[in-house]
Amino acid sequence: MSAQIRRHSIISSAVIYIGFAIGALNTYLFTKEGLFTAEEYGLTTFFMNTATLIVSFATLAMPSYIYKFFHYYNDHLEPRKNDMIAWALLTGIVTFAIIFVLGILFKDLFARKFNAESPLAVYYYYWMYPLSFGMTIYNILEGYAWNLNKSVLTNFLKEVQLRLFVTLLIVLFFIKLIPDFDVFIKLYSLAYPAIALILLIYLIATKKIHLTFHISKVTRRFFKQITRFVLFVYSGLLIFNIAQVFDTLVIASLAKDGLKSVGIFTLAQFLTSIIQAPQRSIIAASIPFISKAWKDKKLQQIQRIYERSSINQLIFACLLFILIALNYTEGVLTFHLKEDFLAGFYPFILLGLTRIVDMGTGVNSQIIGTSTYWKFELVSGAILLAIILPLNYLLTKQYGILGPSIANLISITVYNVIRIIFLWRKFRLFPFTKKSFYTVLLSGTVYFLGWFLFKSIHGFPGLFARSIFVLVLFIGGVHFLNLTPDLQPVLQSLLKRFKRESGTGR
Repeated sequence: MSAQIRRHSIISSAVIYIGFAIGALNTYLFTKEGLFTAEEYGLTTFFMNTATLIVSFATLAMPSYIYKFFHYYNDHLEPRKNDMIAWALLTGIVTFAIIFVLGILFKDLFARKFNAESPLAVYYYYWMYPLSFGMTIYNILEGYAWNLNKSVLTNFLKEVQLRLFVTLLIVLFFIKLIPDFDVFIKLYSLAYPAIALILLIYLIATKKIHLTFHISKVTRRFFKQITRFVLFVYSGLLIFNIAQVFDTLVIASLAKDGLKSVGIFTLAQFLTSIIQAPQRSIIAASIPFISKAWKDKKLQQIQRIYERSSINQLIFACLLFILIALNYTEGVLTFHLKEDFLAGFYPFILLGLTRIVDMGTGVNSQIIGTSTYWKFELVSGAILLAIILPLNYLLTKQYGILGPSIANLISITVYNVIRIIFLWRKFRLFPFTKKSFYTVLLSGTVYFLGWFLFKSIHGFPGLFARSIFVLVLFIGGVHFLNLTPDLQPVLQSLLKRFKRESGTGR
């Protein structure tokens, strides 16, 4: 099991980082002088974050329903009689239609809140909805595909294909085949519908899903449980997603220069999303095994996944945070980004620490969400919302784009501490070991040495020297201290492959 999770995580992480390389190129093109304004770049982020909020309403917790009940359907129904995905998609489509109607009715309210600082968001208001619809369908299909062990494919579509679509739009905009930003943003809104359609066609063509609306015996038997589960988890996920995107909405509404400030904050967010990338692959690879372990009552297996996910994510997060933090300012200057983006350094530091906290606590959300105590999703989510919303509002008014970063760090830390305590008290599950402390100590040491030794070296030589120093010292430290049991198998696998290819070369 651990080998399977490790294999899927490594492949998915590789795919995700290819996507981030493309995303980094897109970010560079969005932020460099002479192509897009900071306000236009901010609008693309505003679109994505608003779509995420809409989708959190529209999916009606269908991905969570799939995670929780997939094995019950899969173990008791032949594929042609499995009605799970059909009902999940229909639910998403109907709910989205209701939200769209409400969006039409409340457009004037949106305009009053955002027109002063972010007029572009108001002007392109209706173009958020095609993006949101595609994201709704994709998220539901992705949840189903994860349980079919197709996480590599879904990660490729979302992390690589989606960004390649944006790259193509930027290139066409640059060479004037897309004549202006008006056409660009409208085509941009079709990015998610495109990958959702690709995934749907693949699943149908490979006969991985069968869209049947005949009510199966599993649906009839578990209908009340499914309904209760969906309503509670929906409330919790809704709260969590509002908390995740509220910062961007508040900046666009309250901060000086609205979408321009969103653009600066977005660069910091993008860099922290690089830190978060391994979390996505580990979650995608772990969910089927966690769900199955709960069903089979294998608590020790869940503890092993919990502990491994914590230390592996903590190591990844700390390494990437150090690399980016040490090179942030030099990167902006060396690559000739707009100097406005230098203001994103301190938001990045705080958001990066937030990611370290969130990742270092392992897959606690997925363990709770697939357990019999899934109702706690709502409780912990409500606590998160109660902290993060007022903090975001008050701190943004006082500190501008630094405010949401402070609010996120405080709120996510409290949120995860509550979940750790809950899992310990209910199941005696705990993510940390002494190796977690050693990882933090190693990270602090490497960061300080990297800053002290290379602070006077600038430009590309400085970027290269700092990065190589951090990689060698940090990875060497992880190996020497034996911080994760997964490093050695990976190194051995790479060594075997290298020897095999070298032998073939001879």
